[in-house]
Amino acid sequence: MKKPRITIVGLGFIGGSIGLALHQAEADFEIVGHDRERAVARKAKKTGAVDKTDWNLVSACEGADLIVIATPVGAIKDTLTAVGPYLKPGCLITDTASIKAQVIEWAEEILPEEVNFVGGNPIVSDVGTTLRQAPGPLAQGQRAQDTAAAGRLSKGIDAARADLFSGAIYCLTPAAGTASDAVRLASDFVYLLGAEPYFLDPLEHDGLMAGVDHLPFVLSAALLGITTESASWREMRRLAGGAFESATRFVSADPTTYGDACLVNRENIVRWIDTCLRRLGELRETILAEDAEKLEQVFEKALIARQRWLKSREEGSWDVREPQSKEGRPPEVPASPGFMSRLLGLRGLGGWRT
Repeated sequence: MKKPRITIVGLGFIGGSIGLALHQAEADFEIVGHDRERAVARKAKKTGAVDKTDWNLVSACEGADLIVIATPVGAIKDTLTAVGPYLKPGCLITDTASIKAQVIEWAEEILPEEVNFVGGNPIVSDVGTTLRQAPGPLAQGQRAQDTAAAGRLSKGIDAARADLFSGAIYCLTPAAGTASDAVRLASDFVYLLGAEPYFLDPLEHDGLMAGVDHLPFVLSAALLGITTESASWREMRRLAGGAFESATRFVSADPTTYGDACLVNRENIVRWIDTCLRRLGELRETILAEDAEKLEQVFEKALIARQRWLKSREEGSWDVREPQSKEGRPPEVPASPGFMSRLLGLRGLGGWRT
C-alpha cells in the first residue's frame, strides 16, 4: 500500500520544525516539502525535515492526504487558490498562521466541498527547552543559553527544532460544520508533534492573539522607531541593555509576517492599541502628579501578574476548558484506532461543510 503523504508548504522555522517533529515520531508516511526559495527547500531536505521537495506547488500538494500551510498569513489565500482544484477528495488542510477567522473564510470560499480545513496555530517559544523539560542544573545552563539566544531572530530553517512543539499549546479552530473525523485527525496531528490541542472559536482566537502576540510586536516597532530615529540615538544606543533588548525582540526575521498580521487582524489590533494608549495616558498623569504610592502599586501589580503567568506556563497549570465549537458545544469527535488509520480513512470523507 502506498504511504500516506504529508505536504508542508513553507519550510521556514515553523514548517521545518513540523517536518523534524514528524520524522521524530517515526510514523510510516512520506513528508514532501515545498518552499518558493530553492535554497531553503534544499536545506530542509538536507537537515531531514522532509523526505523530498517539489518546487512546483501544485505537484507538491496533488495526492497529499494532509497539507500544512506554514507561510505568512498573506500567502495563504493564493496558496489555497492555486492548489484547490488539484487536491485529493478528503484531503485535510491546516495552517499555522496566528490569525484564523479570515483564513477560514478563504478556505470556505476557495476549497472544494470534498476537501477539509481545520485552522491551526502553534503557541511556541523560539528558544531553548522549558524548565519542566530539563530540570536541575541542566536547566540553569539551558536558561543561560536561552537568554543569550533571545535577542536573535529565528533564522528560518536553520533554527528549526524537532522538540519545538513539545508540551506546547496548539490552537485548533474548526469552522462550523467541519467534519468530526477531520477535527480528530487535526487533533491527532497535533499530538504527533508533541503538543496539546486547544480548541477555540476563530473570532475568539483572533481577539486573544491580538493582545498577546500582535500588540507586542507593534509596541516593539514603535519603541524602536522613536528611539533609533531620535537625534540622541548615537549616544543612547551604547546604553541600551537587557531591558531594551527584551522590549524590542521579534520572533521572525520576515517583516511580511508582521505587516500581514496587522492588515488581516486590524480591527482587533487597533482595539488593543487604543486600550494601550489609554493606559499610557493614565501612567503619564500619575508620573506628572508625582504620585509615588500609585506608581508603586502599578508596578507591583504588573510584577505579580507577570510572575503568576510565568509560573503557570512553567508548570503547565492552565485552567482547562472543554473544547468549544462555534455554537458553543464541544465538537463531536469519534473514537477511532489511531493517526495513521484516520489519515488513510479520511480519503473517503465526504466533505467538511454542512
